[in-house]
Amino acid sequence: MSELTLNVIRLGLLALLWAFVFSIVGALRADLYGTKVQTRTQGRRADARAPRPGRGKGQAGPTHLAVVAGSLRGTTVPLHSDGILIGRNPECTLVLTDDFASGRHLRIYPGSDAWYADDLDSTNGTFVDQRRIDTGYRLEPGSQIRIGQTVLELRR
Repeated sequence: MSELTLNVIRLGLLALLWAFVFSIVGALRADLYGTKVQTRTQGRRADARAPRPGRGKGQAGPTHLAVVAGSLRGTTVPLHSDGILIGRNPECTLVLTDDFASGRHLRIYPGSDAWYADDLDSTNGTFVDQRRIDTGYRLEPGSQIRIGQTVLELRR
């Protein structure tokens, strides 16, 4: 083999080695700094809240979502007019530590007359009162939502 061929092979291997090193550094950087964590404000002024479904009809609708079983038992999340997102991603309103939950697992949002739930194509599914749901499922006060080992309940 000529000396020129050996030098080209050496330079090619060196370039591949550096590409490999840069790809590893990029993956580590994405793992360390890729997710932007946002702080959530706990208290909103009462007059700043948007009206919730079910209000003004003589019957108050659900006001919060409570974790009744699982590792986050006792946690409550207020229902907001822009809805809430549930899953394992840090961007979610309720971040689950359940291994059976997807990154973006479930979305709960208000409709004109009630609260609705959309399963966001989760791997293990979402169950409301032992029934697997898809999208646009109407939630009633007291409905129990199961995501893996975590059980959530819509409360007033």
